[in-house]
Amino acid sequence: MGYGKRMKKVLFWLKRTAIGLAGAVLVSIPAGIWLWQDRNSIEDIDLRIAETIRVDTNTVTVTWLGTTTLLFDDGETQILIDGFISRPNILDIIFHQPLTSDAANINYAMDEFKMRRLAAIIPVHSNHHHAMDVGAIANRSSASIIATNPTINIARNFGVPDDQIIFASNNNSLRYGKFTVTLITSRSVPDSFDDNYFLTTFIPDSLRQSVACTRWHEAGSWSILISHPNGTTLVQGSGNFIEDELAKTTADVVMLGVAGLNNKSPQYAKDYWQQIVEQTGAKRVYVIHHDDFTQPFGQTKLFPNVLDDVVATVRLLNEFAKTGEEQINIQLPSFGQRLVLY
Repeated sequence: MGYGKRMKKVLFWLKRTAIGLAGAVLVSIPAGIWLWQDRNSIEDIDLRIAETIRVDTNTVTVTWLGTTTLLFDDGETQILIDGFISRPNILDIIFHQPLTSDAANINYAMDEFKMRRLAAIIPVHSNHHHAMDVGAIANRSSASIIATNPTINIARNFGVPDDQIIFASNNNSLRYGKFTVTLITSRSVPDSFDDNYFLTTFIPDSLRQSVACTRWHEAGSWSILISHPNGTTLVQGSGNFIEDELAKTTADVVMLGVAGLNNKSPQYAKDYWQQIVEQTGAKRVYVIHHDDFTQPFGQTKLFPNVLDDVVATVRLLNEFAKTGEEQINIQLPSFGQRLVLY
């Protein structure tokens, strides 16, 4: 075969390959859009929406601000779990765009939810949808950040003074007003995600704002016990556990993270429920980390079904609650509404 014929054959196959790839792209784009839009609504979840009650000065309340950002308040002192207000969108994440805290949104949230007595900020772990804004919030308050090394790096790179940063360790208990906060070693997302590079390695010392989502890696996670003379709440921000780590822990209320549970087996979900809820003796559960954290702050939607079917997860949790020896009340918090805990 002559050189000219060989070149024609090569060009012919290159052309066919290019046409095939273009066709695949044209098909995959609408398919991806359809999958992203195929999601249940909040109303499909078979749970009672938690009611807000008029609050007096002696009441301990919690305000859910999406994902696992929770503001505890007893009228004197405030504790913030996580700090995720900026909400980068899905395209920023997919295309690895630099993520930067949204100053206007943070200012709005701190004013709207009256974060004027903030004593401590405690990230469950250091993924961007938990810890992205902790430094910005600390700089707008006198609150301490309680964290391990990855989140400490985040805080320092925001310019948070060292005297506002407290290194956290297992069973470390700290007192803020009438609140006592105890950190208990846990695990983050379920094992099916463990090999995902978005979630599993340390944040380097050199991390600055304006880096891609893939640089905000989780490295260690906490179960956070928030005790008060009026009662005790356990925050379990990620759907995983260390067996019997909470065997000596009791709680009146559990804030239960459910993201990713639908990707595990029913037995895994049952074990998670037993370890976090039944073992601690909690009688009331609020489901959190069920929402799509790429939505704007204040807009609550479920994840696309292709990623996580929260409706199916809650169906299982309801079954577990009914089969226990004592009645357990499961509720869904409303964004930005103060809920009376005790």
